Amino acid sequence: MSKKIGLLGGIGPEATGVFYLKLISRLQRSGRIRSNTDFPQILINSINAPELVHGNGLEDYARGLRELDAAGVEFIAMVCNTVHSFYDSLQEGIDTPIIDLRREVKDFLGRQGVKSVVLLATPMSLKSGLYADCDVRYYRLDEKEAREVGDAVLNFNLGNDREGQRATLERIARKYTDMGAELVICGCTEVGLMLEGSGLRTLDTMDLLCDAVARRCLG
Repeated sequence: MSKKIGLLGGIGPEATGVFYLKLISRLQRSGRIRSNTDFPQILINSINAPELVHGNGLEDYARGLRELDAAGVEFIAMVCNTVHSFYDSLQEGIDTPIIDLRREVKDFLGRQGVKSVVLLATPMSLKSGLYADCDVRYYRLDEKEAREVGDAVLNFNLGNDREGQRATLERIARKYTDMGAELVICGCTEVGLMLEGSGLRTLDTMDLLCDAVARRCLG
């Protein structure tokens, strides 16, 4: 397995670390790793860009991708949901292929036969219609709930009252699962971390991205 791959991370840093460890675990479980040399070379560009919660700092993300592109990686995974709202323009800016998480989510929902979901994501993701191109019924957050999710993500990243942030997300998620949503899409890296162990039926999109990276490494 002589692969050189790139991860655009830092969005936020903790989620990037979790993603890296999950990826290594998947590769180990494949049965294809017999020595340290069998792992791919992984370049993590953990950028300290502004959060895209409000759509700021996109050029910092584009710069991070150009740096990975210049390093000669074979493909790139962006360890962030919100940035995929700008996938098309970001891909146009570099030659290296970027995994399209939107496609991974759509394919998963189709394979699983999911009919209804609620998306917990940043206000920017919700506004842009991230993951809206799926043949499912969407339960949509109201404006107050969208702000609450965005604030919870920011505070979780900063380490502020983490249990309080988890409780906020669980409250919102349970409202919509009680209304009939089959699945909670964790449409932000931190949302997946916060709802882990909640007992809710969730889809952590970062798990799908991790699987996609592992497939390409092993293939």
